[in-house]
Amino acid sequence: MQRRTLINGTALGGALLALAVPEHAAAAAGEAAADPLERLEDVARAVRAVRDEMTHQASFWEIVGVRDPIRTFLRANGKFPDYVEVGTDVWQQAYDWHVRFQQPITLGRTAEGRYTILLLATSLVMRTDQASSYVGLPYDK
Repeated sequence: MQRRTLINGTALGGALLALAVPEHAAAAAGEAAADPLERLEDVARAVRAVRDEMTHQASFWEIVGVRDPIRTFLRANGKFPDYVEVGTDVWQQAYDWHVRFQQPITLGRTAEGRYTILLLATSLVMRTDQASSYVGLPYDK
């Protein structure tokens, strides 16, 4: 059995178990039994939430905002850009992406003292003076 299967199965089982209410507890509290259709809808919502979370974990959501401008630059110029200026949240998401997928982290500093992180062949330059979700236009040296 693979580790991922075990973890995902445990998460799904835990979500379904959280929805279960022991009958003796409901009777003791004097609550009427819930409509079976409502219970089924609750289970369906929980399964959808687990599915969406698993899909979210398998995607590269951390770097999507940076990948699109890089891809556009690549199509227009036939090469990856040297730099893209980004806000602090985007820079840290790229850092988290490296950690999550166990990629080598190459940090640096520009002549102005700004932090950089290498994402594939492009250096992301942290701009603390911009909005935290800022993604600038890619450029070369």
